[in-house]
Amino acid sequence: MKVTPSGQACGAEVTGIDLTQPLSAEDIDSLRIAWLKHHVLSFPGQAMNDDDLERFTRCFGDFGHDPFFAPIEGRQHIAAIQREADEKSPLFAESWHSDWSFQALPPAGTCLLGLTIPPVGGDTLFANQHAALDAMPPEMLAQYEDLIAIHSAQMAYAPDGAYGDKDEGRSMAIRPDESARETQTHPLVRDHPETGRPGLFSCLGYIIGFEGMAQEQALPLLQKLYAWQSREEFIYRHKWQPGMLVMWDNRSVLHCATGGYDGHDRLLHRTTIAAYQG
Repeated sequence: MKVTPSGQACGAEVTGIDLTQPLSAEDIDSLRIAWLKHHVLSFPGQAMNDDDLERFTRCFGDFGHDPFFAPIEGRQHIAAIQREADEKSPLFAESWHSDWSFQALPPAGTCLLGLTIPPVGGDTLFANQHAALDAMPPEMLAQYEDLIAIHSAQMAYAPDGAYGDKDEGRSMAIRPDESARETQTHPLVRDHPETGRPGLFSCLGYIIGFEGMAQEQALPLLQKLYAWQSREEFIYRHKWQPGMLVMWDNRSVLHCATGGYDGHDRLLHRTTIAAYQG
């Protein structure tokens, strides 16, 4: 097994391992070390099926709960991230976010298996939130370091949200619900539960405000933070290949989708890794 860093703000490619076969305890330990170090791992050239994807996911924890996606037929824990060639709906997940940060125990990680990959476009961007915190000027850090963020899925998955009742013509099986209006708090700056390294957690979109702060005061702070978190020096741009698996650490990075593949089908299968329980 060989781990090759991307040379960007995070990310590494792993070769010399066959994910269609059960992994040894030694391989799992090595991959976890690499994952925690690089935050995003890609595995090119994997002829994986859904059984393989589920088995790989379970090497790193229980399955997380995906509240607003319907699973694919015959599976409980795999969702299709899908866009058809002639689809006109807005691109899914094109804003920066950390998956399901509005949950009480957000998932530790996400796995995404590339099945149908367009010949152009469709890169996924990842922003290293440990690096974003490390580089933050002291006067800016003083504004944010003690804040408790209020998270909610309402802007995306409530019936009147971006993927709500008016979102038509989408091939993905998104299921908006009133439960998206619920809120959950997390420290904005928090230590990674496995490495102890501090980082920024989530961003504008799933963060709708801060505890004890008026909205008119919170919104400019969130907008300023969002611009900082997604600066170019913190970003790794991932280019997909068919048969490639990618896993990322939601506790360490933000991510967002990009387009540029109109006229082409795109299909990936996704699982989430439940929160680390120590």
